[in-house]
Amino acid sequence: MSRSKIKSPAAYAAAAFLAILLCAYPAGAAQIRQVAAESLPGFSDDLACEDLAEALEQSIAYYERLPEERKFDFGKDSYSAGQMAAGMKRFKALVEKKPPQSHINEFLRENAKVYEFAEQQAPVRVLFTGYYEPMINGSNVKTDEFRHPVYSRPDDLLQADLSDFGIECDEDTIIARRKGEKLVPYFDRKAIETKNVLESRANAIAWTDDPVDLFFLHVQGSGTIKMQNGDTLRVGYDITNGRPYRSIGKYLIDKGKISRQEMSMQAIAGYLRQNPSEMDEIFFYNPRYVFFKVTEEQTSRGALGGELTPGRSVALDQKITPSGALLFVSGEKPVRGKSGDVERWEPFTRFMCSHDAGSAIRGPKRADIFWGSGDYAKTAAGYMKHRGRLYFIAVEPESGDF
Repeated sequence: MSRSKIKSPAAYAAAAFLAILLCAYPAGAAQIRQVAAESLPGFSDDLACEDLAEALEQSIAYYERLPEERKFDFGKDSYSAGQMAAGMKRFKALVEKKPPQSHINEFLRENAKVYEFAEQQAPVRVLFTGYYEPMINGSNVKTDEFRHPVYSRPDDLLQADLSDFGIECDEDTIIARRKGEKLVPYFDRKAIETKNVLESRANAIAWTDDPVDLFFLHVQGSGTIKMQNGDTLRVGYDITNGRPYRSIGKYLIDKGKISRQEMSMQAIAGYLRQNPSEMDEIFFYNPRYVFFKVTEEQTSRGALGGELTPGRSVALDQKITPSGALLFVSGEKPVRGKSGDVERWEPFTRFMCSHDAGSAIRGPKRADIFWGSGDYAKTAAGYMKHRGRLYFIAVEPESGDF
């Protein structure tokens, strides 16, 4: 299905009005600043730079798709897409030689500028969470057991680019549907799941047997459906219904159902399955609904259009951070026990890249790490909620033209 554009004058007027409401998102007080030489971290990678070249290549490809003069702001400094690509290529060439980590540390100290967010002169502590690619059970046909649809994009869903109206604000687009001569918000989750409003508007890619697994597929944005006939079907994010994302984890904390200390994706799933009578109330708290498309790709694609690298790709607020940038992260990672739970947490440092965005990832104090698929990815994505440090690195091209 192709994207629908809003055409009629009445629709344009309604879209413009909605756009004004969307522009109320306040700017954060934190600013990106260069890190002084004496305050630089020790650059080392807990994975010995495994798969880092793959992540760097995705950033390089992103910069090379852009006009060479496109600017990327690192606080007061600004670099062109051409400079960013050249610097990334230089660092990638070094990484591919598999040098000692001390060599990498020395190289960056001599050939890169390092930045971080600071608030009131203090470095920002970033809250790191994680996401992954789940696997759910599915069927080609609806049955009494498999009765929860994985919907494709509805044919009456309209999307308007706010740049068409000459409006610049936090939201790039609005999503709506036409009702007579009016433009109205698209159906929310409750309407979709209780009134069958999509039955004649969207196709079911598959039917699944577990509403909890389906909800988390919506949260993660992509995954694999294991079909009853033995086939597997990869699905990826297409678009949402345009409604705001509201965290059911926060809802459960506020209601006293799960403590803040015990909160995790696994804790949420456990509570929902133990209290099925509350499931609808909890799900409907989040009005956002995700529509999917079938993909032949073997891994997810991020907001910048490239493939995500497990353990290397990070979702950031792309409106206030330099997209595609090389990152250096220090934080804590889980060590998974035999039962699947977290046995302990251990410190780690790693190079990553800014490849993705997320509706819940707003401001300078949030980052979401993509962990890929499988058991460890599920554990890391489900339990990670730790604060750490995040640095942006601009590598000087060979020419020294910075």
